[in-house]
Amino acid sequence: MKFMKLGSKPDFFQTDGDNIRYVATELATDLVVNVGDVKFYLHKFPLLSKSARLQKLVATTNENSDEIHIHDIPGGPAAFEICAKFCYGMTVTLNAYNVVATRCAAEYLEMYETVEKGNLVYKVEVFLNSSIFRSWKDSIIVLQTTRSLLPWSEEVKVVSHCLDSIASKASIDTSKVEWSYTYNLKKLPSDNGNEHWNGVGKQQVVPKDWWVEDLCGLQLDLYKRVINIIKTKGKLSGDVIGEALKAYSTRRLSGFSKGMIQGGDVIKNRSLVETVIHLLPAGSVPCSFLLKLLKAAISLECGEMEKSELISKIGQQLDEATVSDLLIQAPTEEALMYEVDIVQNLIEEFVTLDRSAQTDPSMEAEFQEIRSPRFLSDTSKVKVAKLVDGYLTEVSRDPNLPASKFVRLAEMVSNFSRPTHDGLYRAIDMYLKEHPGISKSERKRICKLMDCRKLSTDACMHAVQNERLPLRVVVQVLFFEQIRASASGGNSTPDLQGSIRALLPGGSHGSSRSTTTNTEEDWDAVPTAEEIKALKGELATLRLGDANRGVGNDRNANHGATNNSEKVAASKMKGLLMSKKIFSKLWSSKERNGEITSSNTSESPGSTSTNAEETKSTRSRSRRHSVS
Repeated sequence: MKFMKLGSKPDFFQTDGDNIRYVATELATDLVVNVGDVKFYLHKFPLLSKSARLQKLVATTNENSDEIHIHDIPGGPAAFEICAKFCYGMTVTLNAYNVVATRCAAEYLEMYETVEKGNLVYKVEVFLNSSIFRSWKDSIIVLQTTRSLLPWSEEVKVVSHCLDSIASKASIDTSKVEWSYTYNLKKLPSDNGNEHWNGVGKQQVVPKDWWVEDLCGLQLDLYKRVINIIKTKGKLSGDVIGEALKAYSTRRLSGFSKGMIQGGDVIKNRSLVETVIHLLPAGSVPCSFLLKLLKAAISLECGEMEKSELISKIGQQLDEATVSDLLIQAPTEEALMYEVDIVQNLIEEFVTLDRSAQTDPSMEAEFQEIRSPRFLSDTSKVKVAKLVDGYLTEVSRDPNLPASKFVRLAEMVSNFSRPTHDGLYRAIDMYLKEHPGISKSERKRICKLMDCRKLSTDACMHAVQNERLPLRVVVQVLFFEQIRASASGGNSTPDLQGSIRALLPGGSHGSSRSTTTNTEEDWDAVPTAEEIKALKGELATLRLGDANRGVGNDRNANHGATNNSEKVAASKMKGLLMSKKIFSKLWSSKERNGEITSSNTSESPGSTSTNAEETKSTRSRSRRHSVS
């Protein structure tokens, strides 16, 4: 720490109790100065020779009185004592902790060069400019002391000089940083095991965010001004400024790192969160930090403008988020467990940006300049789609989540192509499990979100055994698994009769979300246990046959090609016949329960009559077994 000594005479100031100060000399005092509740017994000549204000006060006092009062001097009795000692020529030491109070008190007492050469104002200014403002840590200490001395510290420009000094040093090229600073050594990269520190003689690569921890001790108003000046200088990247705001938030908000603000002054915490939101450059911090800010903003009831600004920033980086990041707890008085509407706004923001970029290429280029080039890429969209699937799985556990909200969230990313719908199936299954009482129309809307053609083989096996899925979905799953197995074996799509094809989306070739003309009873129909067993066996046969063909091809790549082809064809034909039999069986089951309209009856499989005895054994219905 820098310091400066003024004066050379011994310190003759004495104390009598807590409220009396006097100068122990042979010459009797002739002036009493009341500063607050402290009395100073002093001599007129040394004080009046350097202070124009004291001259005026003495001149205006009663001739019979030698007592004056100054209650509003900045720095109080301690600062006045330093000024008084300077007037006597006694030794005083100025440092970063008392220099601002001394400067403001000297200004108040009008201790200028016009009163006497080499006066206190001049001396303090020299010390500030030659030492304090050139020191990194001293500038920060001085800036912290200015808050208790407002507005005097502002008027004498100490605050502005400190701010500029700190901002200039933070913006300097890291190769020119030679002063001591605080930094978490765990962040520093190892250099062949050598010790890293910022002492003399130790060479290290100075990190770009070397300054962020030292500024965390500043109060919010001063911190905000420093960051704004740093941003104005334009020499630091947004990432470094974002790192500074992250460090400040974590240090000043208790529990912030865990996503829950604990204690503290609510008004101050709210102001801090709102300020950080406004200061954050676009794309400067990870999405997880932004979502912690959002959780804090919600719990602290920040303004709608700040929350909207934060939602906009999160929407631009939503592909970086995780499911746990999005699980924002709703207030206890709310019916839902999580803030689903806010997450819907985040997804809407991402979808809107994607839509805007598609219609306005210049906007896409602008966003790519702000963020990484992958912002609107297909990879980002797939990540967001998977994120929504995972989020839906978690919030589906809430028994109060309406089906409309579930469907709305899923539909928002329905245009984002993803290689598999396993995640969406998992979410649908969880919702059906936790909401068994939903209506047929709601069940239909939810199940039509899923494309059965994009389920993996394992998901298909699970779906066929899932007692919560409607019959239509089960048939679709098995059909598309049959198509997949047929394609891998080089055969064409199975030729199903019209009554079976009616259960499939768009005549067996459309999307599973297509609108069909069938009645809704088949969405609630449930196959029998024997039918389920047959479906499982069919899937297992398809998988085993496909695996055997692969092994056979590897082992006999150059031998027995003709025999293998014949075996594959025979196995495939058997599988197709079995599938037709199962589908016909399912359809005849629906006929027995009056679930086929008259328009479809004429298309019922012909095999129904030939299997009459077999269908009798499956007349009684039983629930399907679920492995979820």
